Amino acid sequence: MNDRSLIRRVVLSGAVLVLALIGLGGRLAFLHLSGHAEVHASVKKTRHIKRELTVRRGNICDRGGSNNLLALDMAVKDVCADPMKIVQENKVVEVASVLAERLDLPTDTVAVKISDPKRRFAYIRRYLPREHADELASLELPGVFLENSLIRFYPQQDMLCHVLGFVNREGVGSAGIEQRLNRYLKGSPGYMESEVNALRQEVYLQRGRHIPALPGADVTLTIDQHIQFAVENAVDEIMAEHSPKGAWAIVEKVKTGEILAMASRPSFNLNKFNKSDENARMNRCIGFVYEPGSTFKAITIAASLNEGTVTRDTVFNCEHGTWYYGGKRLRDFHAYGDLTVADGLKKSSNILAAKVALTLGDKRLHEYLESFGIGRKSGIGLPGEEYGILHPVRRWSKISSTRIAMGHGVAVTSLQVLNALCAIANNGVLMKPYIIERITGEDGTVLSQAHPEALGRPINSRTAATMRHLLYRVTEAGGTGKRARVPDFEVAGKTGTAEKPSNGGYSGTAHVASFVGFLPASNPEIGIIVVVDEPQPLHTGGRVAAPYFSKIAEQTVRYLGTQPSKTKFADRNLSGGRVSLASRY
Repeated sequence: MNDRSLIRRVVLSGAVLVLALIGLGGRLAFLHLSGHAEVHASVKKTRHIKRELTVRRGNICDRGGSNNLLALDMAVKDVCADPMKIVQENKVVEVASVLAERLDLPTDTVAVKISDPKRRFAYIRRYLPREHADELASLELPGVFLENSLIRFYPQQDMLCHVLGFVNREGVGSAGIEQRLNRYLKGSPGYMESEVNALRQEVYLQRGRHIPALPGADVTLTIDQHIQFAVENAVDEIMAEHSPKGAWAIVEKVKTGEILAMASRPSFNLNKFNKSDENARMNRCIGFVYEPGSTFKAITIAASLNEGTVTRDTVFNCEHGTWYYGGKRLRDFHAYGDLTVADGLKKSSNILAAKVALTLGDKRLHEYLESFGIGRKSGIGLPGEEYGILHPVRRWSKISSTRIAMGHGVAVTSLQVLNALCAIANNGVLMKPYIIERITGEDGTVLSQAHPEALGRPINSRTAATMRHLLYRVTEAGGTGKRARVPDFEVAGKTGTAEKPSNGGYSGTAHVASFVGFLPASNPEIGIIVVVDEPQPLHTGGRVAAPYFSKIAEQTVRYLGTQPSKTKFADRNLSGGRVSLASRY
């Protein structure tokens, strides 16, 4: 081969190479500079992401503050997949099989989610605990990745479940405090626009619009976990011992209206709320309306004493257990003859209470019931609170007042009854019960602070003092509430045993048993109510509810360091003259 031939080949090869480079450059320029909008849009759409940033929901804690958390957000992982990548690598069957086994999911369900070649994202499993997520991540399955997420967590599970409520899977408070204060707790989600690489990982340098999330506010309740624990144990014991349809109890500070404990049974696990039924989710302390029975006699007698229509020593003929009025019969559990008002309350005479109500008249009795908060919501602010039933006077019959006086023909919530008795304990001042102490922003700013609030004064302080003594006598020997006594403390209160309405009348076998009271009796600090729905076989408030009132009360005052009153009722002379009204009633 001569030199001329070699040069010709070199030139030809060079020309071909130059032409190839020119062609390739032209093609690249064409692709980058020409108006292929659909191509650019497709690439941009594939790589560009818009995402709402998860926000931390506010914590809920008891009166002890952040050290006593009742509800918080827990960091978890969402198992996600890139179906396009899995299909391209022909790994659908393998990945579906592993995910189904590890996550306890049907294989077919997983396979459907990851077999669409046009999709770039799919949720496989939400809210996986971090320890399980770490195990899954170690498998390095193609097209499978994990994203950070938060789930609402309740450390105590079912304790205080009806008060706290729960958050649904969309992050919305759906019961209790979670629902009532959702707008404070939920915070404000953030927003982010960015780009991801081929592995669906964010390219941080390409992050565009970014709005940080604003965490929710924290809520502090008036609840004390230690007292709540004692109350929950007590209602659990009631359920085990008496096999009722339900049992519930409330502890309230007399002078302020703060709710220290509120427990209801049946209950449910807040972390598994979706597996509970409606019956278990009802907060019976505020949502169960019932005829209160004899606990109502305290309100009737307090009203009459306040109006001066009777005194503690006024005598009524209790008709030896059977009395006809308005063509209807009224009976006492035990047969009594003449009783003073004081003894009639102690022995829980229906006939005496009915005759006392007649001294007031319908209009005044109705006015006093309203002033004690009967027939209206207490204002505690929890979802599901009922009004109760207090018919207007125009709908009362001739005998209505005689039945309402003993807790029939009227319906209440247990919180209404407790608050009314706490008014008697609080020198006649009715306080607004509250359970939300404080709402605090992330920066520590107090957004809302509760304070004790007086709703009215149904009775004067002198009447209240007399009633405290009369209610103390209920727990003395011979009283219906003697089982409610607490060692070293004077206890005042009232038993209740009400037949439940049935088929236009009243059941002889289904009862609501209750005890409501306060202590120390002469200088009250704590009010408590215990209610049991259809206990078996015992059914009276004195036998079923009073012993558990005692148990709750003793643990509460010991924990709070409450001191017994220095001046005992037994040391006082509160008797007066006897006034007989037997001839009139």
